[in-house]
Amino acid sequence: MRRAFREAVFLALLMVVWGFGAGDARAEKRVVLIIGNSNYENVARLANPANDAALMAETFKSAGFDKVDLRRDLKIADMRRALREFVDSAHEADVAVVYFAGHGIEVDGSNYLVPVDAALQRDVDIYDEALSLDRILVAVEPAKQLRLVILDACRDNPFSRSMKRTLASRAVGRGLAKVEPTNRNTLIAYASKAGSTAADGEGKNSPFSAALAKHVTKPGLDLRKAFGYVRDDVLKSTSNRQEPYVYGSLGGDDLPLVPAAAVAPAAVATQVDSDSAVRRAYELALQAGVRDAWEAFLQAYPDGFYANLAKVQLRKIETEQSRGAADKAAESKVAVLQPSVAVVPSGTELTASLQRELRRVGCLTASANGEWNAASERSLSAFNKNAGTKFDLKAAGADALEAVRSKKGRVCPLSCEPGYRAEGERCTKMEASKPPPAVEPADLPREQALARAAAAYANGTYKSCMGATPGCFERGTAPNGRFRGDPEGARKWCARRPTC
Repeated sequence: MRRAFREAVFLALLMVVWGFGAGDARAEKRVVLIIGNSNYENVARLANPANDAALMAETFKSAGFDKVDLRRDLKIADMRRALREFVDSAHEADVAVVYFAGHGIEVDGSNYLVPVDAALQRDVDIYDEALSLDRILVAVEPAKQLRLVILDACRDNPFSRSMKRTLASRAVGRGLAKVEPTNRNTLIAYASKAGSTAADGEGKNSPFSAALAKHVTKPGLDLRKAFGYVRDDVLKSTSNRQEPYVYGSLGGDDLPLVPAAAVAPAAVATQVDSDSAVRRAYELALQAGVRDAWEAFLQAYPDGFYANLAKVQLRKIETEQSRGAADKAAESKVAVLQPSVAVVPSGTELTASLQRELRRVGCLTASANGEWNAASERSLSAFNKNAGTKFDLKAAGADALEAVRSKKGRVCPLSCEPGYRAEGERCTKMEASKPPPAVEPADLPREQALARAAAAYANGTYKSCMGATPGCFERGTAPNGRFRGDPEGARKWCARRPTC
């Protein structure tokens, strides 16, 4: 009676910990489509997507997924076919997952996954040669409980640098754009937050995929917490240069990708205690793997061999929690010390941001209205000239924005309108210049003066050019002049200081 009572108490406590009754346990159907694109035909090969796809396929198989569909190096027609086939699987599933590793690109605020045969010579080619993220969301939409899209596709994309722009206003950004799923219980996980790029990794797998394989299929672990652990691991392995991000929302209940009861419990290494009820209780607690489960076990079975093992498991959990708290404290300290990373916007906001930065460094005088026009092109041309860069003038680009942001002060010299002069960082209006005072020329020797006067009188120019100022002769011979009635005297006088 005592043994039966203890077992009933433990099972009741464990059900409280897990949050469900015995009648709630049922088999969920879970399916996943995995695509790894490495061998791109028109740009350099990516090393890790094929390896990452293989790693994730093995991870989902080990987690007991009902269907794991692994595809590698798909062309556009193959990607469309794979998604059509996956829709049928998702209709019958409770959980549907799509994982993609390869190149992704953002054009005008929309995200696209790039097949291996894409050329993308022009920005408009994206609509025909790639698949939109919305198409991926349609493939997981039929699932009943959880829809998950995982994109290890935020790499620095060579297509965005080489493609020609058909419209100056069409923006091509770095990484992927932020997205907000409209369906409930739908999550989209990026290897790096919107507008930033992710590392392909120096090892066999990318930092993001390596962290996913470690955490995301842990039985009973809420998906939001699993991605939190993924974020922590990637930040640590990339020295805080890459931060994974999850978009979408879930309800208040825990929603693990793999239920706690979906994986068989680990076998106990040594079977010393012959009490099968205690062993079963220990295995249930081991399957739950959380502090509350072990505390419930010890409350029901405080003594014996399995109690000692339970205490060891409890100490391991406490150690991991302490280490996690210390790591987070260290990361918080590093985050405070390190400068914040600017998010690169897209579309009209990208254009306006570039215009504001060009104004800040003195290359643009027009307003930052988000419209890329002739004045904007001239300002970027001036920046290229003074900064030694060669950015495309036809459209605002994320690379140009980062380059202008990196400049601490004025790049383009201050240019002032006529009538103004540069004084520091301002143009100051100049005072109107006054003509220099007339300098009275010295008298010529008498012989030269008479000869000059005779020549001017002979050719008729004496009236206009004799004297220090024009009109000397006429004023001197006027009725009230000094030499009235004596033109010869006026001619000689004015000839002393001739103006011509």
